[in-house]
Amino acid sequence: MIRTFIPLIVFLAAFAFSGQGQNIIIHEETIVAQMMDKYEEINTEKTFVDGWRIQLLATTDRQRMESEKRNLQYRYPSVTVNWVHSSPYYKLRAGAFISKLEALRLKYILSQDYSGIYLVKDDKIKKEELLDSL
Repeated sequence: MIRTFIPLIVFLAAFAFSGQGQNIIIHEETIVAQMMDKYEEINTEKTFVDGWRIQLLATTDRQRMESEKRNLQYRYPSVTVNWVHSSPYYKLRAGAFISKLEALRLKYILSQDYSGIYLVKDDKIKKEELLDSL
């Protein structure tokens, strides 16, 4: 098995070192350059991203929601916590993740203390919140 990898490694090493000292020049069409500039401009202006959160509570009692929020922040200080008001409900949500898999990890951790929690899709996640997530 090692005999098959040695020629492959020698070939890759020779390929990697053969291009040293040479400059690569890329010629792109002006329309492609303009489209890439526009793409960059649009994405730097965008302040929200689509992602996932864990919903812990939906209640009509704002005081209960705020109490649960304080409790969650005390128990899990590194977890982003926010709430939304969708009349008549106050919804308490935790975390801010791009991928569903990352959100499932936090859901598992929180399920030790909270029952009936589930993942929700959110299109109003600030980019800064993603850095604070577990």
